[in-house]
Amino acid sequence: MTILKAAAIQMRSGKDPRRNSADMAGMVREAAAKGATYIQTPEMTGALLRDKEARASVFTSEDQDVIVTTARQLASELGVFLHIGSTAILRADGKLANRAFLFGPDGSTLATYDKIHMFDVDLDNGESWRESSAYEPGTQAVVTSLGEARLGFAVCYDLRFPQLFRAEALSGADILTVPAAFTRQTGEAHWHVLLRARAIENGAFVIAAAQGGLHEDGRETYGHSLIVDPWGRIVAEADHDEPAVIVAEIDLSQSTAARRKIPNLKNARDFSATSDIGGEAPPMRGAAS
Repeated sequence: MTILKAAAIQMRSGKDPRRNSADMAGMVREAAAKGATYIQTPEMTGALLRDKEARASVFTSEDQDVIVTTARQLASELGVFLHIGSTAILRADGKLANRAFLFGPDGSTLATYDKIHMFDVDLDNGESWRESSAYEPGTQAVVTSLGEARLGFAVCYDLRFPQLFRAEALSGADILTVPAAFTRQTGEAHWHVLLRARAIENGAFVIAAAQGGLHEDGRETYGHSLIVDPWGRIVAEADHDEPAVIVAEIDLSQSTAARRKIPNLKNARDFSATSDIGGEAPPMRGAAS
């Protein structure tokens, strides 16, 4: 039986990466003091910035990024797995990536993941976002080892694309991660139900560190960082939008048990589908793997 203690850090990142880095470091230390050996921060830990010129002046390359440098040092100092939910990284081609990092207890980079699905939406009350105008989407799902656990990566809007999580579960992931900066409007409507659904349908733990509250750039995020078990039960929650640290024990045998009771990963079948909704419908196909 493998049990690890996991923490999700809820932040309210502002415009200054150095100040955000200091806030992150304090909460990472708090999580480690509570016994957490895996610690996750939210999406855009480094800074939340709407303004294009501000992004150009603040965001930098991975080797110069203060969040990356600080996180690497903290992981090594505290002997923990530190998962930076994401931070904006300037790529060699001049484009930005919304990139997650996992650092090992020796400070090494174990994995990176670039957010695949861009948040391009038009919500009620005039709230509109075009993430693709600022960031280049990733193309690769990532699963990596966390000791005896297998960790699957996602970021925020990825949550609405269950095929990503299914692919990771089929690749062996028993912990799925969704660091996020969910808007208040969408969070109030969908955050809890989507996270619990991803856990239930994959028989996996879901850990989701969130941004929360009113940020310096004017956006408002939902908070409510969650840890959900493979049966869909919420085992830890920051039930508000204030900065916080939540901790829970992750017993990997619960994932094995859930998948044994309801073996939907094994029971999935290939299928084809047709449509008679007029016009030429694109071919549809479902796959078990």
